[in-house]
Amino acid sequence: MNKTTWTRPGQVTRNWYIVDATDVPLGRLASVLAVYLMGKHKPNYVPNIDVGDFVIVINAEKVKLTGRKQEYLEYVSHSGYPGGQKKRKVKHVIKQKPEYVIYHAVRGMLPKNALRANYLKRLKIYAGSEHPHEAQNPEKIEV
Repeated sequence: MNKTTWTRPGQVTRNWYIVDATDVPLGRLASVLAVYLMGKHKPNYVPNIDVGDFVIVINAEKVKLTGRKQEYLEYVSHSGYPGGQKKRKVKHVIKQKPEYVIYHAVRGMLPKNALRANYLKRLKIYAGSEHPHEAQNPEKIEV
């Protein structure tokens, strides 16, 4: 009879991965990143313990939006005051802060629980191809 082994928080080893977002559709990229951040690609995945890895995203400014999302997709925020609603088109957000577009998409694909903040801390997004994590020797992920 086989025994089921459960991963404990002290037994988790975290790897580093790097993804190039050039010409990758935003939704596909976000779903792959969410899997790696949660650790669902590992055989020792446990839903109630954070076993995920670090993920570096480069070239965030070159991410692809299919269809007419450049013109119609909006990010809506509200200050809480009357008349405090702000709407920003995604094409303007990509020009000003391209990291936010990927961060927002990945955040929406992660589970809405206490572990989400820990997952997002391990997501490193950079607009260009340069990043300060060469010392970690990240493995490349093809999306």
